[in-house]
Amino acid sequence: MMEEFRAFIAIELPPPVHEELSRVIAELRAGHERSVKWVDPQLIHLTLKFLGNTRFEKAPEVTEAIRQAARTIKPFLLEMNGLGAFPNDRTPRVIWAGVSGDIPTLQALQKEIERALTPLGFAPEGKEFSPHLTLGRVREGIFPKERAELGKKLGMIEMPKGIAIPVTHICLMKSTLTPKGPLYDRVSVIPLMPQAG
Repeated sequence: MMEEFRAFIAIELPPPVHEELSRVIAELRAGHERSVKWVDPQLIHLTLKFLGNTRFEKAPEVTEAIRQAARTIKPFLLEMNGLGAFPNDRTPRVIWAGVSGDIPTLQALQKEIERALTPLGFAPEGKEFSPHLTLGRVREGIFPKERAELGKKLGMIEMPKGIAIPVTHICLMKSTLTPKGPLYDRVSVIPLMPQAG
């Protein structure tokens, strides 16, 4: 049997962002411990593409494709920006923190990755890329009233402006599902276009 791993491509977040997300999740969690499957703040990252089950022997080829995509993109800056939910705040299913900053470069990077990986058999996403940091997933079967209260709470939490997310590299990651939640390991680290001089 071919050895496989659950693969995704992500931007890692700096410690100040993890600290702030930890504070926000603690605030949101109060009174909603059981109704939401909260993400461990230290594991939060910005996913560029989920690849799914991928053969280990394909990892070097995938890394090289990402390298080709990343070498055309200069390092850029993002920052955390506000809270929200999919599909909306009234009936939240996925709770997220938003990102702002150089979104055009982020979108260009994501498109280049899609283009580079298509020949390797990874189909492009059907929907438009929507950059966000997933904080939690609302469990099925909770009362609509509690769902709505949770959505209302999102608008009441203050998030400081300007916590920077410098993007200088991207990672091919391995996700291992365990009973206590997922574990993430770097498979490869790919730098963006090196600065001249």
